[in-house]
Amino acid sequence: MKRFYFLLPVILFTAFAFKGEDKPAYAMYNATGKKTNYKTLLAEAKKADIVLFGEYHNNPICHWLQYELTKDLTKSLGAANMVLGAEMFEADNQAGLNMYLSGQVEDKDLKTVVRLWPNYETDYRPLVDFAKENKIPFIATNVPRKYANKVYMSGLASLDTLPDSTKRWIAPLPIRYDSTLQCYRDIFAAAGGHGGQNLPMSQALKDATMAHFIAKNWSPGKHFVHYEGSYHSDYHQAIAWYLLQQNPNLKILVVSITEQDDITVLNKEDYNRGDFILCVAASMAKTH
Repeated sequence: MKRFYFLLPVILFTAFAFKGEDKPAYAMYNATGKKTNYKTLLAEAKKADIVLFGEYHNNPICHWLQYELTKDLTKSLGAANMVLGAEMFEADNQAGLNMYLSGQVEDKDLKTVVRLWPNYETDYRPLVDFAKENKIPFIATNVPRKYANKVYMSGLASLDTLPDSTKRWIAPLPIRYDSTLQCYRDIFAAAGGHGGQNLPMSQALKDATMAHFIAKNWSPGKHFVHYEGSYHSDYHQAIAWYLLQQNPNLKILVVSITEQDDITVLNKEDYNRGDFILCVAASMAKTH
């Protein structure tokens, strides 16, 4: 009987392990569509100056893997060498975010000093709290939404009229804009040309501003992990493009995501979407 109790956990573990293999939640691929794994991702992320982790905002596998990668990088590289940042926080809220990280503001009061996304509690609070617990800087990188809206209505030139006190929350002017980049061409095409280049320009303002605050808070020897919607980093464009305009020597690792009914083979159109592509079952439950 004692022997049975000893073997029972092994039997149960084996049964659940095989059951899990029947319904994998995700698969990981490299840029050429070959299967890879988390161990390889972690090894390559350790070598990068900047990791751009593109997500689908409502995908739980993304949020889980972001946390796990951040945790493991910190364990390996040391908290003193880490910087975190995210699209989900706008630059003019940095002071409020810093107050929370330093313990001056309690979690229940954070929403009074920082504009929080509706899914903050489930999807981003774990990352912010990890930074707080480990005394890691967390950078609010995105442009305040009202200035992106201003560009959407009146173009990039409209930013010239802003006072200097406001310009500190956006990338330095003039902002370079390349309408031939595929990411902006796709936005223009999806809008049917409505509004001319203003819509992709407003996206470019976000990308340029996020790149600006990433670069501003990175220094040699540091490892910056940034979380953003995948469209802001897919195919090494958008944020990655702006970062390389500032510093062509940066080692940037892009993690992206796609969802498929069948995750055993990566769709060819998703090749090169990132250095690592997280392929998640399309039936996966959403966080919101």
